Amino acid sequence: MEMAENNSRVTLENKEKDKTAILLELKEVLNLEKMPRKIETFDISNISGEYTVAGMCVMQDGIIKKNLSRRFKIKTVIGQDDVACMEETVTRRLKHSVENPSGGFGKLPDVIFADGGINQIKAIQKAVKKYDLNIPVFGMVKNDKHQTRALLTPEREELKISEQLMKLITNFQDSVHDTAISYHRKIRDKTMKKSKLDNIKGIGLVKKQSLLKKFGSVENIKKAKIDELLQIKGITRKLAEQIKLELNN
Repeated sequence: MEMAENNSRVTLENKEKDKTAILLELKEVLNLEKMPRKIETFDISNISGEYTVAGMCVMQDGIIKKNLSRRFKIKTVIGQDDVACMEETVTRRLKHSVENPSGGFGKLPDVIFADGGINQIKAIQKAVKKYDLNIPVFGMVKNDKHQTRALLTPEREELKISEQLMKLITNFQDSVHDTAISYHRKIRDKTMKKSKLDNIKGIGLVKKQSLLKKFGSVENIKKAKIDELLQIKGITRKLAEQIKLELNN
């Protein structure tokens, strides 16, 4: 019993040392004034500017806290503009803590990581400046194989970090990506289940899903040409003309 307790204690102490070492390395590499105990990262997900959403993930004391993840539906940006979407998302997130520090978002982060390069970094910096905050911002850049390659400074300098820290950053980036894309799929699938197509006689579930899968949204179907609609299995010219008529009324 005593041996088991001692082993558990040593294991726990080693884990605490590892987390402290990670935070110390980050503090040194990023040249921060204080320990980066709370780090937040953001990612944007959409298909050709449709169903645009954002994901947010939190790393607290070197541990990714999935229960603190948040999701945002983009409200002010029309079309595909990931940079503007990033600025909107971070602005809304910071607003929560500035106006209600004891609210669900908790205290402000010590550092923010952007899922992307210099443009995303600048977008987040704009959001931070709106509230006159001093929160450092860095990018998490990927290679051609979509694997995390490095941390990027606002001055476009790639920072060298240990393999252990790179693994943690990779998991962090993958986590926020999964959060954003899963929410995007949920919004998209919900839209696919109910749309203006439901009111068109001759359009069943299969045809509706085929149309939305090819064109991405009802708005794009509305803009499509008759010949493009005919490429969908089961869509006759008469039905294609009916679709155009119904959607443009």
